[in-house]
Amino acid sequence: MTATVPLVLQAIEALKAGERRRAADLLEQELRTGPPPGDRWRSVSMLAAQIGEIETAIEASRRSASPPSLERLLQHWGRLASYGRSAEAIDEIERLAPPMREHSAVLTFRGTIAGEQGRFEEAEQSLRRALDRAPDAPETWFGLSTIKTFEPDDADVRAMESLAVKLNGAPPEAQAKLHYALGKARDDIGDFDRAFDHYRRGAAFRRKGGSYDGRAARIAADRIIRDFTPENMGQLRPSQAGEQRSIFVTGLPRSGTTLVQQMLAAHSRVDEGDEVNLFKPALIPTLDFSFEGAIAYQTRSASHDPWGDVARDYAKFIDMRFRSHGLVVDKSLGQSALIGLLLHSLPEAKIIWLRRSAEDTALSCFRTSFTASTHWSWSIPDIANHFRIEDQLFEHWRSVFGDRILVVPYEGLVREPGEWTGTLATHAELEFEAEMQRFHQVKRTVRTASVKQVRSPVSTARIGAAGRYPRFAEEFRAAYHG
Repeated sequence: MTATVPLVLQAIEALKAGERRRAADLLEQELRTGPPPGDRWRSVSMLAAQIGEIETAIEASRRSASPPSLERLLQHWGRLASYGRSAEAIDEIERLAPPMREHSAVLTFRGTIAGEQGRFEEAEQSLRRALDRAPDAPETWFGLSTIKTFEPDDADVRAMESLAVKLNGAPPEAQAKLHYALGKARDDIGDFDRAFDHYRRGAAFRRKGGSYDGRAARIAADRIIRDFTPENMGQLRPSQAGEQRSIFVTGLPRSGTTLVQQMLAAHSRVDEGDEVNLFKPALIPTLDFSFEGAIAYQTRSASHDPWGDVARDYAKFIDMRFRSHGLVVDKSLGQSALIGLLLHSLPEAKIIWLRRSAEDTALSCFRTSFTASTHWSWSIPDIANHFRIEDQLFEHWRSVFGDRILVVPYEGLVREPGEWTGTLATHAELEFEAEMQRFHQVKRTVRTASVKQVRSPVSTARIGAAGRYPRFAEEFRAAYHG
């Protein structure tokens, strides 16, 4: 008798064939018929997340947290927070017994969530309580560094420097977190030379966890520019997708995308915004997101509207992610490789593309401990290589799509916010509202490194920031322009 292939393995095989919807159905079936809660559901949750099936991912994550342990619960709460459901995670924490509720890791999680929501006093209190219980926790110190402005002769800086010595030999990620925190502290104080040394050490520790393949990235970009021409794209069947909810904001990390997101999200017709990363799962039927894969997908598709199907899958993901009816801002990282198929599948969509001084952006990326796998940000030459590639993709897509892409210079935006908020509104087909200029007063969750920056009025203070780091600027210029 032939053994039945497990549903999860069937789902993986379906994905290898580009059958995203079939894979989703198989995972839903697994939820209905699968075994009791346990660790195996973690893999189901991760697979569901990769294909955009948020509700399945959350339910599988919930099952993976049972029987409860601190590690399982933290992973589940992290999944909830990543989908904008921090309140559900906090509700679960409130139901815990006091010993676990007061665990340093739980307090750190709560402090992080409070910081993302702009409740900085509450965040610091929670993080301080965590440090009282575990003073050698780099993750907690890093969380505190994101919301605190350090001063000369700061006791917290001395404590972190002492901890750095003690952490010698600890896991690289732990040491990296502490050095990024110390870099932030030294930057606040104005000790930029020592800040740079800490950022460099933090990046070096992160490189131990992965590397950036600049050659592969260059080949992929060259292929996109070669294949996604107006003539070639004429071979793609028109999408019949109608109106959609997303306002797309893109650009390099730290180029002002979160600032624009907050400006737009302050509008009465815009409900939320985030780095949702949900269009890529909708393109799974292309297998590799290439033009060749796109042609193969529409050739084998039995649908009369294959690109409308992609748009409808993306719209379903957005509905699950935001659970609201208004417009949303999609500022996902890495969209530049997908712009051709995104704007083809969503014929009503437009893009706001942020551009900022390369040196200032590069410094900000180098100083940021991204949660995403931005391996290119851990080396100055790699940053330069990535920026050159992004420059070329930007120029290519602008030549292909013209005024469907609004180019917004960061420096102009912060110097003339009144003028630019009106331009942003017009491009997004919104009526201008004064609240867009008071965006920093709106209480919304911000899950990026700009968590505190966007809670303040627009400022020009960060223009020319690379000038404070001459060693960085010199090395970056040589790699970027060389």
